[in-house]
Amino acid sequence: MADRTPAVEAAIEAELRLLAPEVRTQPALLAALLHPEFTEFGASGTPWDRESIVKALSENTHRTGRPILTSRMRGVQLADDVVHLTFDTESNGRTAHRSSLWRRYEGEWLLWFHQGTPFSADDGTPET
Repeated sequence: MADRTPAVEAAIEAELRLLAPEVRTQPALLAALLHPEFTEFGASGTPWDRESIVKALSENTHRTGRPILTSRMRGVQLADDVVHLTFDTESNGRTAHRSSLWRRYEGEWLLWFHQGTPFSADDGTPET
């Protein structure tokens, strides 16, 4: 069941900032939203840590600056300092199911773990 607690709202706001092109292409802005122990399993299957994802996104010169579209975003507060978000994204014709764990760290909500799983609209994924 999804909650709309202040913690969930803060995590959703931070997730949407993280997906904004103006944040993703600026290393300092991007790093400010990532926990020091950040890890990710990307939709490509690539494992990432904080340093490698900041470097890869900031060096990606063929970005169009188009926003990543999100849908079906839901959040659950798992503990006082942990929120789990799930949502779908579409970017340049590619779709992915997303799962993010946000942790409050030194008073800020930071992305601690993220996983993306590609899917296509005709793969039988139910709409909820």
